[in-house]
Amino acid sequence: MNIRYFLALATLAMTYHTANAQTPLKPGVWRGATKTATGIEIPFNFEVTNTGAKTQIAIINGSERFKVTDVKYKGDSVFIHMPLFDSEFRLKHKGGNLTGHWIKNIGVKLVAMDFEATPNTTWRFKIPQKPAANITGRWSVPFVDEGKTDLTVGEFKQVGAKVTGTFLSTTGDYRFLEGVVSGNDLSLSAFDGGHDYLFTGKIVGDKIVDGKFYAGLTSVETWSGVKDANAKLPDAYSLTELKPGYKKLAFTFNDLSGKKVSLTDARFKNKVVIVQILGSWCPNCMDETNYLVDYYKRFHPKGVEVVGLAYERTKDFANSQRTVKQLKSRFNIPYPLLITGYTPSNGDPAKSLPMLAKVVGFPTTIIIDKKGDVRKIHTGFSGPGTGEHYKEFIAEFEKLTTNLLAERS
Repeated sequence: MNIRYFLALATLAMTYHTANAQTPLKPGVWRGATKTATGIEIPFNFEVTNTGAKTQIAIINGSERFKVTDVKYKGDSVFIHMPLFDSEFRLKHKGGNLTGHWIKNIGVKLVAMDFEATPNTTWRFKIPQKPAANITGRWSVPFVDEGKTDLTVGEFKQVGAKVTGTFLSTTGDYRFLEGVVSGNDLSLSAFDGGHDYLFTGKIVGDKIVDGKFYAGLTSVETWSGVKDANAKLPDAYSLTELKPGYKKLAFTFNDLSGKKVSLTDARFKNKVVIVQILGSWCPNCMDETNYLVDYYKRFHPKGVEVVGLAYERTKDFANSQRTVKQLKSRFNIPYPLLITGYTPSNGDPAKSLPMLAKVVGFPTTIIIDKKGDVRKIHTGFSGPGTGEHYKEFIAEFEKLTTNLLAERS
């Protein structure tokens, strides 16, 4: 069935529902789970609080609490619109539980996943067996997708059966993962409103084997890991570079009001400029944006400008404007965001910035000195879910900024 036709029918059914009284969500911790096309559950927990007629949800992943305030009721139906990633839940009360769909707009189409949630449920994964292993530490993890291998580094902390941590890759991290070890079986998951992840595997000594990585409705990758205290990724400043003969970056794109903005504009002259290549669909971009908002407030008075180049999943300006405005509103972004008119696929970022040899991933951050020369290019972003790596990045990045500000223009 065509997904838009399906959603129209679902909305119509909810509109004509005969219930008169609104049914608020029960306060407390819930367990929710999306379901893949093959019926695999991707679980997460969320906490509901009700204040008067207002309901707020906090999605729980490790130490993160991702707040959602756009919760509406109609009879026994519940509509939850996520503040980022252009997705929403359309649900109904059923025997005290919630059932319905998580619907995500990926630019060219809508994708709907079955969803169920149960109140008063603090567990994410059942633990039928006492853990027979402890995966605390660092792991070398080669992910394999369509014959290509992407080296990542897993870092985990296990207390009893509970595991928290993340995977770090050359394009960023998998944010806050949470799960358990039951016997020799590992299960980890995360949900942030735009991405639902499930990692499973079997622990055999200092190895993790038979790993599966589920993401969204249909994506499944294999993975394995070897415990390795020395596992590390290549330098994030070494992955993206200018083509030979280039020293400067140049572009002209429209801002959210449709006004053209160029690096040659007066506001950027004699300034240290940070160019953020991002997308409103990108979870690591969300973490980087959250950091850059604070960074901008502290360093803009000293002579730093930041500008974001948005690569959305559609080339339609109005659609891209809508999703980027949502990002701007969520983080109260004070620096300009530009709609590039390019998408994140098919080599578009490099086409839009032909002086770059390539764009490896999102986000990519370009650091320009006061003379307008590109000094560094950083690929990916290790967010707060990576702990010490996040702190190390901030210290290095802000030291670089301070040094560039001290140079003569």
